[in-house]
Amino acid sequence: MSAYRITDELYLWWLAVPAQSRLIGRLRLVRRSARHSGGVSLEYTSAWLVKGQSLSEDLPLRDGEFFPTEDDSAAGALDDARPDRWGERVIRLLDRPPRLSTLEYLYFAGDDRFGALGVSTSSIDYTPRRYGPLPTLRDVPAMHDLVRRVEAGEAVEEGLRRLVSPGATLGGARPKALLDIKGVQWIVKFGEAGDLLDSGLVEHATMTLAAKAGIDVCKTVALRHAGGHAVAIRRFDRDGPSRLHAVSAHVALRAAGEPYGYPELALLLRRRGAADDFEAQGEQLFRRMLFNILIDNTDDHEKNHVLLANAAQRYRLSPAFDVLPAGQALGYQQMRVGSSGADSTIDNAMSEHRAFALTKSRAQAICAEIARVVAKWRAHFKSRKVSPRDIDQLAQQIDREFLKEQREALV
Repeated sequence: MSAYRITDELYLWWLAVPAQSRLIGRLRLVRRSARHSGGVSLEYTSAWLVKGQSLSEDLPLRDGEFFPTEDDSAAGALDDARPDRWGERVIRLLDRPPRLSTLEYLYFAGDDRFGALGVSTSSIDYTPRRYGPLPTLRDVPAMHDLVRRVEAGEAVEEGLRRLVSPGATLGGARPKALLDIKGVQWIVKFGEAGDLLDSGLVEHATMTLAAKAGIDVCKTVALRHAGGHAVAIRRFDRDGPSRLHAVSAHVALRAAGEPYGYPELALLLRRRGAADDFEAQGEQLFRRMLFNILIDNTDDHEKNHVLLANAAQRYRLSPAFDVLPAGQALGYQQMRVGSSGADSTIDNAMSEHRAFALTKSRAQAICAEIARVVAKWRAHFKSRKVSPRDIDQLAQQIDREFLKEQREALV
């Protein structure tokens, strides 16, 4: 049981260079009322207002308290510092805080959370929740066993709790933890109990296929364990000892007052990105959208797209992550694709190609290139040791008439 005591105030710190941590401001629990959504607010310190930076467009450098705009969320970019659904589950079981508000979830996400923000009980020193040294490759079997125990709701000994870190990723319920591989942090994702596929190996195969389609992806490694494979994904929000500030498309588009859509994200990158890079960024996002459609990744929600922010507060796309077939054959994406909404069609993707700074001919060429890569998905998955049974099961969605006809029309 944690020694944490209930409080309605915590403190936000800047950890881009952890050895030179700086206080950003005060966090306050906000209860739901007629005036405010419940969640956590932020108020910058006077020192941060002078020498700091805006954390997101809806958190400009000015006096006053910034409130959450959605129930049980946090203001602006702070919302990305929360744990995902799996992290919340780990916190409820292992830390068992005396209260389960958004403020507690922010604190118990711990020091290894996503991005460059840190949450502390002190405004004088950075005092986060720490979980101990990260596990290494030899701990993967024990990590898998612990994940299954968490899923079953079993008690876990104090000495084993460091094997699961609750705050490293943005969204999702799949079991995950952090791993140290030769001094570099990787996120390890395990399949859920009862999965019909070896999801770790499938994700590794899909990510490496995406790289063949000209998509900048996180480096992945498949790790064998007793139940199949986990996939290790190198963190993109770390650069040696430095931590990179990043915001999800969810936060960035919400701050800009825009719908959650690929064209909207492309236009945001044009406005907030480097002037000499918007064409390359637009093409990269277009490639990701096309690949997601053709590989049947319909779980491409706005928290699965991240923007890295530099000191000048210019955005660029992070490497792609969490890319794999959803296996649902929905026929629509989670974000708007084009003039026909979220429909998973090439015609819909082509309908707003100008938003991605692409001519019609260039956009058509990209569609054909990605279709040629995806057409060879079976051979690629086989080369990555995905089982014939899993390939046959995936083919029911990826090679169904709706997608196969679109693909073949381009090849």
